Amino acid sequence: MLKGISPIISPDLLSIIARMGHGDEIILADAHFPGETFNKNVLRADGIKIPELLAAILPLFELDSYVDSPLIMMAAVEGDTLDPMVEESYLKSIHKSNPNVADIQRINRFAFYERAKNAFAVLMTGETAKYGNILLKKGVTPC
Repeated sequence: MLKGISPIISPDLLSIIARMGHGDEIILADAHFPGETFNKNVLRADGIKIPELLAAILPLFELDSYVDSPLIMMAAVEGDTLDPMVEESYLKSIHKSNPNVADIQRINRFAFYERAKNAFAVLMTGETAKYGNILLKKGVTPC
């Protein structure tokens, strides 16, 4: 056990976020996401919801301030609707450590899958919210 680091962050996850460089991306995927299909570097956080993981991870690294949005979620497929409570719960956790971060950007399902292919890692979670996946783009830690 380490001081100052949430116990929900596994040693493997801590290693991943420490090894990520600026511009690298990690996806916090909902329980339905086909992580293994799109990325070879898949970690598990079964039973843990994304808002809790965001609150634990984001104090440990900077989000990229050189892009329009370092936070990306999947847009609803035509005919579907988004539950605004999902994004609201994520933002509540995000704003604890990043109060001035840019708005979450939405991209279509297939563009999100392409980002997953190139992500540093995919963290499979216990999140069951529809369209619950979120991509985090790591930035540069200030001196």
